[in-house]
Amino acid sequence: MFYLVPRNEIPLSFRITIPIISVVLTIICGFFIFSVLGYEPDKALYHFFISPLSRVDKIADLFVKACPLMIIGTGLVLCFRANIWNIGAEGQLIMGAIFAGALALYFPNTQSIWLLPFMAILAFLGGAFWALIPALLKIKLRTNEILVTLMLTYVASLFLDWLVRGPWRSPTSFGFPLTAYYPDVGLISKIYFPGIGYISQLHWGVIMAILICLFCWFTMEKTIFGFQFKLIGDSPKALRFSGFNESNTTLSIFIISGGLAGLAGMIEVSANIGQLQPNISFGYGFTAIIVAFLARLNPAAVIISALLIALIEVGGDSAQIALAIPKVVTGVFKGILLFFLLAGETLTKYEIKYNFNLQSKTND
Repeated sequence: MFYLVPRNEIPLSFRITIPIISVVLTIICGFFIFSVLGYEPDKALYHFFISPLSRVDKIADLFVKACPLMIIGTGLVLCFRANIWNIGAEGQLIMGAIFAGALALYFPNTQSIWLLPFMAILAFLGGAFWALIPALLKIKLRTNEILVTLMLTYVASLFLDWLVRGPWRSPTSFGFPLTAYYPDVGLISKIYFPGIGYISQLHWGVIMAILICLFCWFTMEKTIFGFQFKLIGDSPKALRFSGFNESNTTLSIFIISGGLAGLAGMIEVSANIGQLQPNISFGYGFTAIIVAFLARLNPAAVIISALLIALIEVGGDSAQIALAIPKVVTGVFKGILLFFLLAGETLTKYEIKYNFNLQSKTND
C-alpha cells in the first residue's frame, strides 16, 4: 500500500528541480495533445509560454491579470495557514465591489480625491462583512465554513445580478444590465513612466497588491499577530495555553481574508471596468486557492505563483486567438499544467512509502 510521509527536511535541489520537471512534463503532454488534435504544437506552446513574455506591454498585462490573484491569494494564505478553509473569496470579492460601487454611484458628480480611498475602505468592509457570517456560524454553531462560504458566493453573485438589472441599472444602458460609469476620481489610474508613457493597462492597483503581499509576509513572519495565525493552525490547544483567544483569532483571520478579497473586487472594477455588471470576476476567488497552495502558503511567494497562473491564462487566450484553438482544448492544457505543478508540490513536501507488511497481512 502506498502512502505519503512528510519529509523531515526539503532539499534545496527539490525546490529548484521539481517545478522545472513539472513544466517539462507539461510541455511533453501538450506537444502530444496538440499534435493529435491537428494543431502545430510548437506554435501552440509558443503562444502559451513565450508570447505573453515577448514584449514589455504583454508583461504588464500579466501583472494586471495577476493583481486580484495576489490580493485574494494573500488573504487565503492567512486562512489556510490557520487551518481555516475559506472557499468563498469569490463572493467576498463581489460584495466588496458592491459596497465600493454604491459609494461611487451615490456621488456620480463628485470631484473629491477622497472618493477612491473611501471606496477602498468600504470594499474591505464589504468583503469582511461577507466573511464574518461564516466566521460567526463556525464559532457559535460549529458549522462547516467550506459549505457556508461557498453557498454565500452564489448569494452575492445573484445579489449583484439583481442590482444591475434592477435598482442600479443605468437609464442610458439601452436595457443592458449595467450601472452608470464611476466618476473619474473613483477610477484607479494607469501608471505613467516618464520618458516612456503608459505601458498597456498597468495601474497603481498592481503596486498595492505587491505591497500587500510583502506586508502580510512581514506580519506572518515577524509579529505576534502572525504567530497567532500559525499557532491556531498547528495547535489550537497551544494557542489557548499561550493566552490567546481562539474565537477572536478566527474572527480576525476571516475579516482580513474577506476584506482583502473585497478590496480586490474594488480594484478590479475601478481599474479595468469602471462600472458594475453581472460578471465582474473571471473566477479570481476560486483560482486564488490554487495560487495560495502553489505559493506554499507563503504571502511573498504569492507574487510569483499569481504571475504563473496569469501566464497560463493569458497564454491560453493568446493561443485561442492566434491559432483558433477551442477554449476546451486550452482549458485541458491549463489543467494539465496545474496538475503537474500541484503534484510536484506534493512530492516536494512528502515522500512516497510502500507498506509491505500491510500487504502480506492482507493476503494472510
